[in-house]
Amino acid sequence: MLEVFELQCCIQNYLWGKKGFASEVSRLSLAGQHIDFIDEKQLYAELWMGALHKNPSLVKSSGQKLSDWIKSNNEVLGEKSRLQFGDQLPFLMKILSINSALSIQVHPSKDYAEELHKQYPEIYQDSNHKPEMAIALSNFEALCGFRPYSEIKFFLEEIPEFQMIVGYDLIDQFKKDTTNSQHLLKDIFYKLMTSEKEIISQSLNSHKKKLQSLCDDKKNVFLAKLFNQLDCWFPNDVGCFCIYFLNYIQLSPGQAIYLGANEPHAYIYGDCVECMACSDNVVRAGLTPKYIDVKTLCKLLNFNGAPAESKLFCGVKENSYTTLFRPPVPDFALACIKIPADEVCELLKRDVASIIIVIHGQGKINASQELTLSPGKVFMIPANVIIQIHVGFESLELYQAFVNL
Repeated sequence: MLEVFELQCCIQNYLWGKKGFASEVSRLSLAGQHIDFIDEKQLYAELWMGALHKNPSLVKSSGQKLSDWIKSNNEVLGEKSRLQFGDQLPFLMKILSINSALSIQVHPSKDYAEELHKQYPEIYQDSNHKPEMAIALSNFEALCGFRPYSEIKFFLEEIPEFQMIVGYDLIDQFKKDTTNSQHLLKDIFYKLMTSEKEIISQSLNSHKKKLQSLCDDKKNVFLAKLFNQLDCWFPNDVGCFCIYFLNYIQLSPGQAIYLGANEPHAYIYGDCVECMACSDNVVRAGLTPKYIDVKTLCKLLNFNGAPAESKLFCGVKENSYTTLFRPPVPDFALACIKIPADEVCELLKRDVASIIIVIHGQGKINASQELTLSPGKVFMIPANVIIQIHVGFESLELYQAFVNL
């Protein structure tokens, strides 16, 4: 009979991560014994939990790659998952700690991901799609989806640098022609993102100087603090202007956003739990030193305008301690589980495999063996296994990722 077992997981030290003990990734990784110590000079960006071919988790007791273990024990996945996805785990869960913005990016649909991989395998090395969801662990900032057209029109009219870059005629047409807004916005955005670097640099410097002279109320309207921060991280980068096209979203802990195919976005700051399809497929356009492919990005982008609040993704209560976040894809779902102190309860039985990570609190799992729950510990739960949790003297918070079938 398959039982619950602990995983050893890997971290990623990207340049946008948080340094040393300031990183939730480093704190959880140390507490969960995924790393032996925290280097105060090191940047800790991501903790990966899953079986993606790049840096898969390990079965802690044996050191075997989780992907290899699943091949030999495929019944762990559950019948429904195996019928849909074969003998592989189709999701990846992460903890992210972000100190500076990730790139302006989009993830292609499944069909287009396969096409990009076929045409440009050296650039797009993965053929799978990458829908993803983020649930904030701390105050969290992101850009997500195009703003309502009325807001974009306001910024195009009020910021003269846009008229210099894009041209007054195209902006005027976008303001007046309400029947062709998506196509016109695409033309404007493409022209902005492909403008010569010298013109962008001059325009960014000009806009920055004007922001300094505004009163505080107007500075807030023009997102001066955010603009200056992005300009500090990525000087002369056209992505700094994207704050006037994309919604700026501030999440409180427990709030979530879902990013489907072709949705433009960029995480800016904070800590979160992220879950996604097993993929590394990204098309970038700004705020990054990595490869930029504006032509492909603009071909993919969803140019629908919508308010920021529409981008929030709400969970539903499964029971008194479980909130379920189910995106419109079969690859993954994510549950936030909060159990009060000194309680004994059973986790909801899943007919597919799941991975859990403890964020806060202490407890024990009583299966046929006893396992200790504490911050940073990560466990694999086979399909159809019922586990009972005994919570210690403080409440327990954990996240559970599994196939959405």
